[in-house]
Amino acid sequence: MSIPFQSSSKVGVFVDSNNIRMNGGYGMRYDVLREYAVRDGAELMRLNAYLSFDRQRAEEDEVYRRGQANYTDNLRDFGYKVMQKKVRRYDNGDDRPVTKADLDVEITVDLMRQVENLDRIILATGNGDFVQLVNALQDMGKRVEILGFDNVSGDLRREGDQYVSGFLIPNLLPFRDREKTATEEEEWGELGSRVRGVCYSHTGRGYGFLRYMNKISQKSWSTNTRDDESPYGSAFVHDSSLPEGVDARRLPSRSTVFEFDLASGEEPEDTWQAHNVVAISR
Repeated sequence: MSIPFQSSSKVGVFVDSNNIRMNGGYGMRYDVLREYAVRDGAELMRLNAYLSFDRQRAEEDEVYRRGQANYTDNLRDFGYKVMQKKVRRYDNGDDRPVTKADLDVEITVDLMRQVENLDRIILATGNGDFVQLVNALQDMGKRVEILGFDNVSGDLRREGDQYVSGFLIPNLLPFRDREKTATEEEEWGELGSRVRGVCYSHTGRGYGFLRYMNKISQKSWSTNTRDDESPYGSAFVHDSSLPEGVDARRLPSRSTVFEFDLASGEEPEDTWQAHNVVAISR
């Protein structure tokens, strides 16, 4: 009987929900994010989600009110503490009020209050305004991991101890176009399933290889697909299978995320192939 890996570290998750939702992460599964956070057996200390709430709209729109209530109830079911900030409206002089509900200050204050109780922090956002906060947390000896989808600040990516694209974490974000996907019964990472990955190698001779994470693992840093304990797999892709608008001469690239089906192939031998390839983020 194998003994689950245990860690003495303590982890906290802080989600800038508005930023995530508006930048490619709409529909993100918070239960999967929780699973990812404790992939190394760490003790989960904080699960905080920050989002705005438009009280005026809720009073006028029953669908919005119920939708927001259901959304926050689901987050609490997953163990998240939900911090909501009321939307404020400002008159900009052209009869169209400007709405604002930034939560940068709330996230920063909560993190600084909790930092002594944490060893590792997952900050889910793409907002570059958090760069100084990340630096301050690192100066205190904390490890800060950044998770985002689209429009993630380059400075934020570089300053974090690790940046992970949420597109690549298995099942974190649902597939939106099911018509082009493989059979729904297939689990992510299995032959016939649909996954997301990046081109990590290209020969310049008409083909390359896409790397995808096939499971959530404590060894998420082990990207060598030949390592039996690595959570990553590899799929052959011919340039003719690349979607329109993707220039093979610019590959490999970690910034372009592909979505594709895993199919069996004969060339190269014993290598899975990527079919129905689309680019979902560049």
